[in-house]
Amino acid sequence: MSVPPVVELPNVVDVVNIGLPLFETALRAQEQAVIGVDWRIPAGGDSEAVAALARLLGPRADRIERANAEVIRRLNEGVPMLVGIDRAGDVIPGFGERDVLHCGPAIAWQDMPDPLQRSVRAAVVAEGWAEDVAAAGALVESGKVRLQPANEHSTVVPMATSIGPSAPVYVVQNEVGGTTAYSSINQGSGAVQWFGVDNDQAIERLRFVRDAVGPVLAEALASRGPVDVFALAAQGVPMGDDVHMRVQATTNLFLRDLLPYLVRSTHPAAPEVATFLSGNHLMFLNVAMAAAKSLVEWARDVPESSIVTTMSRNGSTYGVRLAGGGDWFLAPSPPIQDALYYPGYGPETSAPDIGDSAVLELVGLGGPAAANSPAVAGFLGGRMSDAIAATRSMQRICAGESPRFRLPILDNIGTPVGVDVRKVVELGITPAVNTGVIHASDGSGQVGAGVAWAPIACFIDALLDLDRRLA
Repeated sequence: MSVPPVVELPNVVDVVNIGLPLFETALRAQEQAVIGVDWRIPAGGDSEAVAALARLLGPRADRIERANAEVIRRLNEGVPMLVGIDRAGDVIPGFGERDVLHCGPAIAWQDMPDPLQRSVRAAVVAEGWAEDVAAAGALVESGKVRLQPANEHSTVVPMATSIGPSAPVYVVQNEVGGTTAYSSINQGSGAVQWFGVDNDQAIERLRFVRDAVGPVLAEALASRGPVDVFALAAQGVPMGDDVHMRVQATTNLFLRDLLPYLVRSTHPAAPEVATFLSGNHLMFLNVAMAAAKSLVEWARDVPESSIVTTMSRNGSTYGVRLAGGGDWFLAPSPPIQDALYYPGYGPETSAPDIGDSAVLELVGLGGPAAANSPAVAGFLGGRMSDAIAATRSMQRICAGESPRFRLPILDNIGTPVGVDVRKVVELGITPAVNTGVIHASDGSGQVGAGVAWAPIACFIDALLDLDRRLA
């Protein structure tokens, strides 16, 4: 009769934990060796999305990868040049003389959140179509003012901005791609329309930007000649800018370039404009947004791609579009999840995520550049490791790397570029957008800043549409 072998249990066990972090945490607490693998069920277990991923990452992958390579090439090789500042109604295609362009996807007046309604009313008064904001609201409600998404007119505007035809806009050309994009001039801080304020001070700021800041900048730019927008941004990122939430360094570089021409201005308001420019640390934000828009407009022409080329919010809905597809896919606009608030304010007083500035996250700026920005780290826990984690998260869902925006803190790698809807849905990781926070209802303006994580639902819908289009 044979004797069963004696089984000796190991004295040391090395553990690889897949998925639930609780087991990993418990082992680490006991000082046991453990390797954690961040794994989750693809697409959250949604059977329709999993089936679509199987096709888009399987038999249809080659077609998508070829298209994505072309999209990434366009995002990285386009050269956005700021060529002028002009009246919006004169240069933006399809912009009528009784139109107002607003941030985010299309939305009816009655569905607009309070800050965006205030913004539209302020724009209508600044245009001279109504004497006060009450009359402006009645005019819009009557249908005598047409409301349209800026994105549908190659235009992007930050936060709760809306613009009428007399507003001055930056004109940015991507000559190699044959695209032109536009953005408003930044209004600065305080009681301003882009923060959802419609009082007399905010309306007067709109008029000052139109009648003084725009003309002075246009004169300086005409004398200086075109500005390579992303050449400045590429310098700003190693200086601590993400070129979204924090734009101080790049703004200083921009104004330095214009300074010799600004001091020669003969405009009577030049001294007041100089004072305004010196105090507006966000001046370059809108320029960078128009530059990013000129690149994603070029990329939108590529069929069969899974790369996101529009990401925008109106404070009520969050919309995305893919390259090669014209349809919007919508979800409720989320709160700003990681935020720092001014004293006396908090999540309960804050409007949901709003604005077109998320276009920056699609070209390697904003969230992708968080790792090198101490200012952004302050909103993510205060440590640079938290900012690095935000960039690493974007790396996981992006298809490429920027050759021009470099991160010294990460051995000078390029920022992640090209959000791939397949990776977003598979991993359940959505883009992080660096943004401001405005009051939800009382028109008091900015109450903080932080990082908003996009909702997953609109990406799932975009993925399913791509799957149908490639069938």
